[in-house]
Amino acid sequence: MTITIGVIGAGRIGRAHIEAMHLGVPGVRVGAVCGRSGDKAKTLAEEYGIASYTNDYRDVLRDPAIQAVAVCSHTESHVAIVTEAARAGKHIFCEKPLALTLDEVDKALSAVDAAGVMFMLGFNHRYDAGNMRIRRAVASGEIGTPEMVFITNRDPELQDIEYLRHSGGIFVDTVSHDFDLSRYLLDDEPEEIYARGECNVDPAVASFGDYDTVMAMARFRNGALVHYNASRRAMYGYDQRVEVFGSLGRIETRNLPEDNTVLATADGYRRPPDRHFFMERYAAAYREEGRVFAQCLKDNRPPPSGGGDGRMAMLMGMAALRSARENRTVRMDEVG
Repeated sequence: MTITIGVIGAGRIGRAHIEAMHLGVPGVRVGAVCGRSGDKAKTLAEEYGIASYTNDYRDVLRDPAIQAVAVCSHTESHVAIVTEAARAGKHIFCEKPLALTLDEVDKALSAVDAAGVMFMLGFNHRYDAGNMRIRRAVASGEIGTPEMVFITNRDPELQDIEYLRHSGGIFVDTVSHDFDLSRYLLDDEPEEIYARGECNVDPAVASFGDYDTVMAMARFRNGALVHYNASRRAMYGYDQRVEVFGSLGRIETRNLPEDNTVLATADGYRRPPDRHFFMERYAAAYREEGRVFAQCLKDNRPPPSGGGDGRMAMLMGMAALRSARENRTVRMDEVG
């Protein structure tokens, strides 16, 4: 059985999913690519041997050969595309965040539920081999009862200010990965969150009510405490680390260097730098995410990261932002 997918979005995320699904997943092919710029879509189609390209996503939705779509466009377009794709009967993979407000999230998920199509949200950190290993260690009791979790998420450099202005904010855009990851690792839900934020990288970020440097702590129902720290700038590279400390031990993932060599001389030890950004660091996770989506379609079973997970990440982001602005602990039942 071959699954034919249309990719909507011809930027770097669209390219990542084309590479993951079209080249990396047996039994899956990308049958169409759409980009606001027809030139970008054409370039990707020619590069990867994709039969069709367009600058209108409705062309993809009207194509009877397309069984599912991967929504990789800018966040502000997600709700409209997801809603129309659901009504067209297409199964949907959507990059996170699903939307920029809770009302928009609920609107999109209502359309999905009404249509009865499959929906998977792109929390690719769940599909990283190291994070999956941590999940197994926690679930099996290998490290005992989890008591503390530490998640570090630091970009190598500040992204374009105009992109950040429309991103939904650092808690919804960036830390949403970490909020979701903590729920996945612990298989539990948060009760309350306390957060602080600063603009230590560029004061322009404060002009639209956002932060570039944040810390947060959540208390989960089972008593585990989770610490999140995120920055828009780490001069040494993309810093992605996770540690879970339990009653019988701990397990962690460390940064991935460009290769595993270590040079030792009389001057000391040197190793290659860490992989520079998410496209390199999570390339394998994107492939696994695409494989899981395709397998769920083939098996007709719910995907492991669905709309409810996206909604919960949004609620945690809202709670963290309220906490940072009001300098107090916010209970999850205050935001929804």
